[in-house]
Amino acid sequence: MAEEPGAAFPLDANGRDAAEIPHHVAIIMDGNGRWAEDKGLPRLEGHRAGVEKIRSVLDALARRRVKFVTIYAFSTENWNRPDDEVEGIMSILRDVIHQETRALHEQGVRVVHLGRSDRLLPDLREAVSQAQDLTQHNTAITLCVAFDYGGRSEIVEAVRQIVRSGAKPEEVDEKLLSSHLYTHDIPDPDLIIRTGGEYRLSNFLLWQSAYSEFYTTTVPWPELSATHVEEAICAYGRRKRKFGALTPDP
Repeated sequence: MAEEPGAAFPLDANGRDAAEIPHHVAIIMDGNGRWAEDKGLPRLEGHRAGVEKIRSVLDALARRRVKFVTIYAFSTENWNRPDDEVEGIMSILRDVIHQETRALHEQGVRVVHLGRSDRLLPDLREAVSQAQDLTQHNTAITLCVAFDYGGRSEIVEAVRQIVRSGAKPEEVDEKLLSSHLYTHDIPDPDLIIRTGGEYRLSNFLLWQSAYSEFYTTTVPWPELSATHVEEAICAYGRRKRKFGALTPDP
């Protein structure tokens, strides 16, 4: 029997101390293409496997009471990939939205799109809009999908909006700029996980990640398991977050 919209995911009874759990986890889902090539498969099959992995990772994070999850699905630079790969990714995303939105809604997931929508094909743009409209009042967990997203372009667009508003230079501060970002109602990520072994942000949440903890694993995204997620959260729990200040030794 399906849960009512807004009902929470099942959660571990023996969860960690809330102080050790990141409120917002952002993920750079890297390694899809290389994973497929290593298996002798077309790169597109890696992207398909990567999309199928999202649900299980979302479940693992929800069980640890993470309230916000952001996945980096398609960057502004990804348009430079071969046309057939881009078209394939768009097709996979459209299929997944149609197949998964109802189930996500029944589990209380709020879906939010971060990024540009004007360059998406009309049917995909409509599917994204419908998914957001259907799930907008859900409260169990928020899934932000960064699609056609770039951190630099997000900041530039925020500045343009502020200039168009006629704000005076002395009125511009961090709070004002943050209010014009795609993430204006989303808390900054506490933890950023990157799969595939790389150590760069790749133009992802540049403003928002100022004090995020960074965790990387060599495991490609399609092979990321609940155990790997737990390892990342445990690593986060061992770190001391000072936000530039000094804290007394215990």
